[in-house]
Amino acid sequence: MAYSARMQTKPLANKSRLAARPNYRKQRKDFHRLKKHWVIYPPDDRRGQLTRLLKISPVLAQVLLNRGITDVHSAASFLRPKLTELIEPEQMPGVRPAVARISKAINTGQKISIYGDYDVDGITGVTILWQILKLLGAEVEYYIPHRIEEGYGLNPEAVRSLADSGSKLLITVDCGITALKPAELAGQMGVELIITDHHKPGPKLPEVSAIVHPALDESYPNPHSSGSMVAFKLAWALAKEFTAGGKLQPRLRQFMLNATSLASMGTIADVVDLRGENRILTSFGLKSLPESNLLGVRALIESAGLTGRGLDSYDIGFRLAPMLNAAGRMGHARLAVELLTSESEAQAMEIAEYLRQQNSQRQRRELKIFQQACEMIEQKGLSKPDHRSVVLANDNWHSGIIGIVASRIVDKYCRPTVMISKDQSAARGSARSVAGFDILAAIRACSQHLLEFGGHEMAAGITIETEKIEKFTADFEAYARGTLGQDDITPKLRIDAEVDLCNFDKRTVGELRILEPFGQGNPRAVFATKAVQLACPPRTVGAKNEHLQLAVTDNTASIRCIGFGMGRLEKKLLEQDFFSIAYQPQLNTFNGSTNVQLVIVDIKFE
Repeated sequence: MAYSARMQTKPLANKSRLAARPNYRKQRKDFHRLKKHWVIYPPDDRRGQLTRLLKISPVLAQVLLNRGITDVHSAASFLRPKLTELIEPEQMPGVRPAVARISKAINTGQKISIYGDYDVDGITGVTILWQILKLLGAEVEYYIPHRIEEGYGLNPEAVRSLADSGSKLLITVDCGITALKPAELAGQMGVELIITDHHKPGPKLPEVSAIVHPALDESYPNPHSSGSMVAFKLAWALAKEFTAGGKLQPRLRQFMLNATSLASMGTIADVVDLRGENRILTSFGLKSLPESNLLGVRALIESAGLTGRGLDSYDIGFRLAPMLNAAGRMGHARLAVELLTSESEAQAMEIAEYLRQQNSQRQRRELKIFQQACEMIEQKGLSKPDHRSVVLANDNWHSGIIGIVASRIVDKYCRPTVMISKDQSAARGSARSVAGFDILAAIRACSQHLLEFGGHEMAAGITIETEKIEKFTADFEAYARGTLGQDDITPKLRIDAEVDLCNFDKRTVGELRILEPFGQGNPRAVFATKAVQLACPPRTVGAKNEHLQLAVTDNTASIRCIGFGMGRLEKKLLEQDFFSIAYQPQLNTFNGSTNVQLVIVDIKFE
């Protein structure tokens, strides 16, 4: 695989956490254009008990209750996750027969191929299984389909190719649960198939040697495992199978510790629920990432300008994962696996720098497509209150990028969105949903117009003949109208508590950091204070005066605030006697002094 030479420019200086987060600012700027309905959690009477028994602040206790953490034992486990509390791998549905068949292949010298999806979840899962199989002495290779040329999932052409190359056992990662025909073809060609996946199964399961899937047994405690978590559990079970006694060999133990960092990247990037076991894995994986001895991981971190400090879920979701994803979106995702499995420091840095450049190119193209899409939405009147969905198609949109743009459209317009990249005959689409709307069910209801489709409740993909896009659009909108009410397409800001500013001293704000990693099921805490006043005149900051610095008071305390992308509100704030703010409290260090600062996410003028 060819890639360009390493750039000689230095990475962005890591002056401060906010200074190194341009994407955060851009995201917040789009966020502020929406008029959101505030949904404030009511005070929970149980917070007093959690506060007393766990010796935490009432603010933190309320946030825990809002996340569904209601008893002392669960709260203590949530605040102090332990790796020893991971679910034993043998409990994962399908692991035992999968281990038996893989062990047979290793012991008899049969060639194994790993077939993985091209996103971060699939890339990291493939890396985990490939590395454990190499350590166990297997003859193994990996295959990643081309996002544009082959599309998502196990495809017949790849099955034929792998069978012709001598593979006797094929293991999927993050795909395959609905691959009935490819599974049948594999059997006909003498290739046994093991499926590891976490996507929603269809009404019929493929006939294969084993299916490792967290949702196939209702009693399994973590049905919301990511694809990389499933791969991690299979790797763990294999490591135990090839270890005499109860304790893993040192090299296998070290590998499994490294694998937590890979699985945590896939789990965060795939936006699965970060409570329970997923929280345990990601908490430990994030802590181990900066010290990883995997050359590819270290090169990725260095190229992103994140060396020398702890990493959080934001760094994964908005810095590292997009670089890995850029391989598949702009070229071929196999390059990302080459990076993560590289044994050459020079090669790893070269690939990481190339992926950084590819990601920058992706960002530019994404912005252009997003702007075009917003113009089309306004021209077509799709943002009007009586419209319930967005379906857009264009000849010049890059099919590897439209999924990201669909997510941004959902954030801005709060409507299920399908973005379609048209070709001469067939077109590919990426769909993203709003809370409470099963977009896979919606697509299935319109499937008479489609060649292929797949996905889950919040994200899906389609293949459609170009001439049928118009009919699909009409039927999709009709389904959305019958399912979504006005409240469903009203943007909402969920607020953990309405509090006085005096609640946020340095100890309490520091305590809120224990809630990391943030993500699905455990969002960054947002609070609101009503009827605040300016403590001093606001001022605009930033290269284009796009941001706003201000200080507010509610007569219990005065606190400095920063509003990214809110510079336009300077004059309006000066005209108000009182206003209300929603914000995320943080500790800001400048010139050696640490103080509480509020990052404003919304302002209401009463």
